[in-house]
Amino acid sequence: MRFANASPLSPALFAAVSILMIAFPDFSQAQTKVITKIAVEGSFPPFNYVDADNKLQGFDVEIARALCETANLSCEFIIQKWDDMIPNLNARHYDAIVSSMSMSEERQKLVAFTNSYYSSPSVFVVRKEREMPDFQSRSLGGLALGVTLDTVQAAYVAEFFPDAKVTIFPSSPDLYKGLAEGSIDVAFEDKLAIYDWLTNTKAGGCCEFRGNDIIDRKFFGDGAGIAIRKADDDLRAKFNTALAEISSNGTYDAINAKYFPFSIR
Repeated sequence: MRFANASPLSPALFAAVSILMIAFPDFSQAQTKVITKIAVEGSFPPFNYVDADNKLQGFDVEIARALCETANLSCEFIIQKWDDMIPNLNARHYDAIVSSMSMSEERQKLVAFTNSYYSSPSVFVVRKEREMPDFQSRSLGGLALGVTLDTVQAAYVAEFFPDAKVTIFPSSPDLYKGLAEGSIDVAFEDKLAIYDWLTNTKAGGCCEFRGNDIIDRKFFGDGAGIAIRKADDDLRAKFNTALAEISSNGTYDAINAKYFPFSIR
């Protein structure tokens, strides 16, 4: 507000005010701290899940927190449906995906990945009372097979078992429930994920691993990596540098030991 009879500032007072304006800039011009948003599914234990207190937990979540701290990034987690992960990353709804995403050839066409932060084969898990599946048959010997929606396991089954009776479940917990309840005979899943269910839950006692570990670079890539938009080279470099640091200083091993009695690198 201006006053009609206001007197002009003296030269000395004007100089003092100018110094104060330099020392204390307009807060409206201050930069807002950048938040790095990280997407996680939240329904893939023990890698990522929501606990009884509605808090995100799991191996992926702890690795992401350690990387953000090491890289001096302010990070915020966003729970995201699995099949929307990559489209919404490229639509800039968040900046990275830390959710046990295998670096398949198909996904590498859409996004960039950091170095691998863990590796796991895929496996067949079968109800104990069932006979050994015919893994050479396009129909899997007529057994009912389950996979999870939009996963590399689902893509693999479509390629190698096109005649199988396949049920596609919306999430891994749903897949495990179907196997425990007998609506399917066989599940095809990430070995480390279903290992936790087999060994640490009562329901998992129904079933066991059958056949060989499945490792196919076309479908499963070179392990799980952090997905980044192709143009975000700086963020990718920061995560890779931080991953190397937590791997060398013992942080990674400490997180690994909380979830698995063996190394998953």
